[in-house]
Amino acid sequence: MAFQIVINLIVAIMWMFLSESYTPASFTAGYILGILLLLLLNRFIPDRFYLRRVWSISKLVLLFIKELISSNIDIVKLVYKRDPAFEPGIFAMPTELKSDWEITLLANLISLTPGTLSVAVSHDNAYIYIHAMDIDDIDEAIHSIKNTFEKAISEVTQ
Repeated sequence: MAFQIVINLIVAIMWMFLSESYTPASFTAGYILGILLLLLLNRFIPDRFYLRRVWSISKLVLLFIKELISSNIDIVKLVYKRDPAFEPGIFAMPTELKSDWEITLLANLISLTPGTLSVAVSHDNAYIYIHAMDIDDIDEAIHSIKNTFEKAISEVTQ
């Protein structure tokens, strides 16, 4: 990914020098030309096209913001109920992520979302133990985390 970004920046700077115009518009035109060249020569570059990963990272950030807002609303509703009846609990979520930084990112995203907290990771990195403030159905909670955060993280890393 970094190699493709460097190539794209070099093409943009070379375009500025060749057109003898040192404006942001000229740099942008060169950058777009670099993107098109990278797409054209994609089969000769060993990694996948870097804008796909940038797009996946953007989707992950937007997903986190959406989950952050919706869980804040849920927690506020739960706290301001007249008779708050909630069931806190700890459950083990199996994960298919393998690298340490993927599991760390997943655990941090879970902990940053209100109402949930990553308590521990198993020694073999196969399970993340999560404390939830209000959990009705453990399978639904596991399915929700796997279909949101874990799926988005695997799209970024692969």
